[in-house]
Amino acid sequence: MTDRLQTTISPVDGSVYDERPLHADEQIDTALEAAARAQRSWRHVAVEERAEVVLRAVDWLVERADDLGAELTWQMGRPVSQSPGELRRGFLERAAYMGRIAPEALSDLRIEPADGFERFIRRTPLGVVLVLAPWNYPWLSSVNAVVPALLAGNSVVLKVASQTPRVGDRYAEAFAHAGLPEGLFAHVVADHDGVAEMIGDPRVGFVAFTGSVPGGHAVQRAAAQRFIASNLELGGKDPAYVRPDADLARTIEELADGAFFNAGQSCCGVERIYAHRDVFDQVVDGLVEAAHALKLADPTETTTTLGPMVRTSAATFVREQIDEAVKQGARTLVDSSRFARDEPGTPYLAPQVVVDVDHSMRLMTEETFGPVVGVMAVASDDEAVMLMNDSPYGLTASVWTADVDAAVAIGDRVDTGTWYLNRCDYLDPALAWTGVKDSGRGVSLSRLAYEALTRPKSFHLRTAL
Repeated sequence: MTDRLQTTISPVDGSVYDERPLHADEQIDTALEAAARAQRSWRHVAVEERAEVVLRAVDWLVERADDLGAELTWQMGRPVSQSPGELRRGFLERAAYMGRIAPEALSDLRIEPADGFERFIRRTPLGVVLVLAPWNYPWLSSVNAVVPALLAGNSVVLKVASQTPRVGDRYAEAFAHAGLPEGLFAHVVADHDGVAEMIGDPRVGFVAFTGSVPGGHAVQRAAAQRFIASNLELGGKDPAYVRPDADLARTIEELADGAFFNAGQSCCGVERIYAHRDVFDQVVDGLVEAAHALKLADPTETTTTLGPMVRTSAATFVREQIDEAVKQGARTLVDSSRFARDEPGTPYLAPQVVVDVDHSMRLMTEETFGPVVGVMAVASDDEAVMLMNDSPYGLTASVWTADVDAAVAIGDRVDTGTWYLNRCDYLDPALAWTGVKDSGRGVSLSRLAYEALTRPKSFHLRTAL
């Protein structure tokens, strides 16, 4: 056993919430060997039978959403009034959809008849799928890979961020309860070196990573040493554009939620808004009002609507971006003194709306990952498109308008993985979840996820001799 420890400090009160030893090389080797061995049988189990077992585990987790939500609150700080929703809504929706489409999506692709021949393409599982899940939405991000990987006939080795280790524990309990064959799922505790070794292990056939851009580069470098694919869901600086004909009341409500929910710690959260100058003042005033209505407090209290950021250093980074923008001429509009819990040197940070911003400021170009949004006035669709595309990221973007045709035309010009009309910060499991530029590569969710988690194998059979 290793004597190196993984420690989880709760942002709620700074206490040590979890501490456990990193898995030794022998333990990781045992997990990989068991996963490879179990997968050789699992791949021959009918898809419907796989789905029955996997979705039974999903139901077990959702039934315990309150307890698991409270556990998550202590690990990463989201208010306990909101944390269970991660399991009851998005987690369940995505798992159920991927289970529902699995039989058809994984079926053989039959080719038109040819005299004397039978031809089809079979979707063959890749083997062991290594899933590297983040802390900000550990259930939502992990389900994108864990469930479809198992349904596709793969085995899964899960490494969860050190901030939320108990998510991996609960997955293991759920799969054991559901009767998943031993070895098909493993939760490992590893550092960066351990992850790199797993990616380099010949038993691993695919890597699904959600995290930072530097982390994605590290995964890509490790995977490049072998001929294996990866799915990388990385950062975002997601924009929204409000046109003059938008339903402002609804637009402001949803944009405020997209910017401030989970303390802004969402890769597809709204970090910059471009409002047409005809409605700029109304949008800004509405966002400030929404921010002032939030209650920044102990996230274990049921009345709290805004919890701490995951750690003090994260809050400090956001404060620095805001202060730097102010020094460059920006103005903050939210009165932080109204939030008694907002104190430098702590992870508790008030929401903020910043105006008089431009793209010379990091606040408008670099990922912030906190409860702050910059708002700029624009004169036209063309200006909005130019500014939305002026970013190294491209995960999601949204437009708010009553004109559907205009929304589609604008969306065709914006470099993004997902384009929304009159909504934001949501993943529809029927659609491919993907990014462009530094937001990543590959795809999860939708039927395309099954193509990523399998390889095509062609059968060319001469049936008439």
